[in-house]
Amino acid sequence: MWPLYWNPTYWLFVAPALLLMLYAQWRVRSAYSKWGRVPNRRGIPGVKAADVLIRQEGLYALQIQGIPGEMTDNYDPRRKTLNLSEGTARGASVASLAIVAHEIGHAQQDATGNLLLQMRSGLVPAVNIGSQLGPILFIVGFLLQFTSLMWVGIGLFSLAFVFSLITLPIELDASHRAMQMLSTSGLLVDNEEHKGAKNVLNAAALTYVAAMLMALMQLLYYISMASGGRRRR
Repeated sequence: MWPLYWNPTYWLFVAPALLLMLYAQWRVRSAYSKWGRVPNRRGIPGVKAADVLIRQEGLYALQIQGIPGEMTDNYDPRRKTLNLSEGTARGASVASLAIVAHEIGHAQQDATGNLLLQMRSGLVPAVNIGSQLGPILFIVGFLLQFTSLMWVGIGLFSLAFVFSLITLPIELDASHRAMQMLSTSGLLVDNEEHKGAKNVLNAAALTYVAAMLMALMQLLYYISMASGGRRRR
């Protein structure tokens, strides 16, 4: 038999998800490149837009700090910190407004006790272990023809799928909150800016759809291999 990941069946499972992931990454880069060059009409850089939205939403405990890299912006629920890349913080573009509002959407979820966000945060340690240890146990079980060990590996790896499944509605909700905040704050002036912000957020959401599909297809592949091994026994 071919090595596990060179099995043609593996690529039959993951190819659609891989193609979607590549497309999603292209969409994100394309949307960011386009709307990152379009100045917002108010000329407000991301960090000042964050101040406006923080005051509007009453998130006064939220701290803002810089983070290296491009499109590395995130909200840290442990430290109640909004981490903004230099491009987002200093840029007065439509894309900067969308990214800032999205991350503040996560802060708003945290402040209101969003159950899915709490579940995701609680899963992080287990997912980090399961996503690394699960495939190793599966491969060892496969090589030794020890089906029970393969299923243990599948169980651990399935946490990655659960994590991605929970993440998708969290991200969609944060984007929905972002558009609401940008509209009520008046930071977006016209329909063109609304269209641009939504384009950036929709492109980002597609990456989470692709990640969920990839985790699902890998999980199904593992299950098919374990089930086949059990039938051969």
